[in-house]
Amino acid sequence: MPSLGSERFRVVVIGGGIAGCSVAYHLARLGWTDVVVLERDRLACGTTWHAAGLVARLRATHALTVLAQYSNELYAALEAETGQATGYKANGGLVVARTAERMVELRRLASAARCFGVDAEVVGPAEAGALWPPMHTGDLAGGLWFPRNAQANPYDTTMALAKGARRLGVRIREGSPVVGIRAHDDAVVAIETPESEIGCETLVICAGMWSRSVGALCGVSFPLHAVEHMYIVTGAVEGVTPTLPTLGDPDGMIYFKEEVGGLVMGCFERNAKPWGMDGIPDDFSFALLDADWDHFLPHAESGMVRVPALGNSDIKQFYNGPESFTPDNQYLLGRAPELRNVFVAAGFNSVGITSAGGAGKALAEWIVEGEPTVDLSAVDIRRFGRFHSNPTYLRERTAESLGLLYAMHWPFRQLSTARPLRRSSLHQRMADAGASFGELFGWERPNWFAPEGVSREYEYSYGRQNWFPYSAEEHRAVRQAVGLFDQSSLAKFLMQGRDSEAVLQRLCANDVGVPVGRTVYTAMLNRHGGIECDLTVTRIGDDRFLIVTGVQSATRDFDWIRRHTDSDAQAWLTDVTSGFAVLGVMGPESRGLLERASAADLSNGAFPFGTSREIGIGYAKVRATRITYVGELGWELYVPTDMAVTVYDALLATAGDAGLRHAGFHALNSLRMEKGYRHWGDDISTHDSPIEAGLAAAVAFDKEVPFMGRDALLRQRDEGIARRLVLFRLVDPEPLMHGDEPIWRDGKMAGAVTSAAYGHTIGVSVGLGYIELGPNSVQDVVAAGGFEIEIAGERFPAVASLRPFHDPDGIRVRS
Repeated sequence: MPSLGSERFRVVVIGGGIAGCSVAYHLARLGWTDVVVLERDRLACGTTWHAAGLVARLRATHALTVLAQYSNELYAALEAETGQATGYKANGGLVVARTAERMVELRRLASAARCFGVDAEVVGPAEAGALWPPMHTGDLAGGLWFPRNAQANPYDTTMALAKGARRLGVRIREGSPVVGIRAHDDAVVAIETPESEIGCETLVICAGMWSRSVGALCGVSFPLHAVEHMYIVTGAVEGVTPTLPTLGDPDGMIYFKEEVGGLVMGCFERNAKPWGMDGIPDDFSFALLDADWDHFLPHAESGMVRVPALGNSDIKQFYNGPESFTPDNQYLLGRAPELRNVFVAAGFNSVGITSAGGAGKALAEWIVEGEPTVDLSAVDIRRFGRFHSNPTYLRERTAESLGLLYAMHWPFRQLSTARPLRRSSLHQRMADAGASFGELFGWERPNWFAPEGVSREYEYSYGRQNWFPYSAEEHRAVRQAVGLFDQSSLAKFLMQGRDSEAVLQRLCANDVGVPVGRTVYTAMLNRHGGIECDLTVTRIGDDRFLIVTGVQSATRDFDWIRRHTDSDAQAWLTDVTSGFAVLGVMGPESRGLLERASAADLSNGAFPFGTSREIGIGYAKVRATRITYVGELGWELYVPTDMAVTVYDALLATAGDAGLRHAGFHALNSLRMEKGYRHWGDDISTHDSPIEAGLAAAVAFDKEVPFMGRDALLRQRDEGIARRLVLFRLVDPEPLMHGDEPIWRDGKMAGAVTSAAYGHTIGVSVGLGYIELGPNSVQDVVAAGGFEIEIAGERFPAVASLRPFHDPDGIRVRS
């Protein structure tokens, strides 16, 4: 065992910006005071000091909104606690729309705000002008008013957090750059500074745009990149008062904040400027980049359209300060998958002040409790793979992601940069068939197929987009004949070794101790019964199991299984995703098609649902697994990558009059919604149990091996639940649900939609959503009816059901 340094702390936090100080402060509040913060220069000297200081309340998910709301309450109370002012002012915030499409977005945002418990009010142009008098409103369609949004001074807030942390016993060392990190036995053991070596039990990296280089010292991957962010500070502007709300004009790509009688005016341009491609200088402290007036000028002109009085004001300072952005505009939080005792909080995408209070609290709780206390899946660093930290990829993608902050947040929006990256071996065949590709976790995936002569480009709207009728035809082909999906992006792990069954039985809620050639749908749970992993397990040998999960869950699921496998267990986990293409052959004619392509007996008696075995197709051997995510008879074919084209060609050559049609992931989603199949990250998460999610049938309560989370589920089963996931369909065939719509019952809000799609078989939008039950059973609540779904401020009658709207008894799946 190497030496652990002359000093030793329970927790070492690297980085003294607002995030690092927040983590240290909250650790101390939880009783962990043996903490040191190492700041390379001075507190807040990197990005924090030049942040604009907007403190909003609404974020992308309910959990992140809760954290942002906590930040607001914390900053409001810090001065009374520490004596250090934070400059916190809850003047409210206004977002305005220049177009009808943006107003639809704002109305939908207002509905989502209701789901998340945030005060928001849709206003007209005149009301917007009354709330923000210096503004020109003649070109506006309206706005959205957040009466409790705020602003704060980032530097002062950081000093308040640092002061609070010191009072509780935390040590903060400025001028202590980290020059080395030593790891042993899959854990960091010591931090090296120029002056000393410091031992630690837990390391937290909060180094902002330096996090990539700090992480590289111990092999932790950080998918973030610095991007130039520009704003100006003006002199006095007519009509600006200290109580003026913050203002966002996303159509103009600009925002405003009051500053000593003048305005801060910043922009989130569509084509941003990445910075620091060769690394961030170590001596970059309280520093700015050169002013780029040519780049900023169009946004300054946009600002003068919105606030004409700006033309009569002087510019006191031009700020061009780099901030770190991630590929998906959500920050990085949680335990790093590479090492057992390393946590991260970085990559805040210009919402660091809004997020840091809540993020620091959530991360501190994770460290102390050993697991998250809220659903952090949207920001969990494990949503990325190692390839996401490639500098070239990041440089291209973050140039786009900054601009997306204020772009229209269209449903199904596709990113255009850093593509293509991961391509299935069937990619060219799919392209030749007319595929319009989307990208997920680096994979190019067919989302829909355009007929000959039809453009494959998306035409975005909140209504029926241009691909809607073509995806509907794919959907109907799967229901009526047979559809062919390229599902190669599914993550695939091989667990092998004599203890594999024992490990999986302890981790899986369902019974995976099945005969060779059987597939089991199961969840892996945390100790509270929340769903950590949603996957299938196929026994392919006495001591070998194939584990298949969603593409976005690849890193976190692999990490979960690895961390919860005892070090002395004879069970080895290998990611074999790239070794196999997957072809989904789904629909009532799928058996006939496969029987023409293979000599295998695929009859219901010989090959029942849940069976998995090798069969021959063309010249190849493939693993055929009878399973479905679309609610029809079908098989997933796991094909060695180098044989995938051969198998594809053989299937098409024997398709005959089966009605085979290529189908994409938009159709897959609409098909699964009609069947009520859950999707991890939308309908189920770490804070939803199988009982709450209606998945109790996939839990083997009585299997011999007690699985993780079993006791919590037994308590829920015995004591009852307060909420339940339910299926909904609208009565009106015209409106479209997309998720995060409020669910109303008898005039009171009862829950929120988690995911939705248009059900082409039943002819209306269908969705899943959790509803509060109160003292009643879910059966009674559903039977009583009275449900409505709010879409963009308008309520539409909805029918609730505990059973799928398509094939509720599963006859077609098992036929």
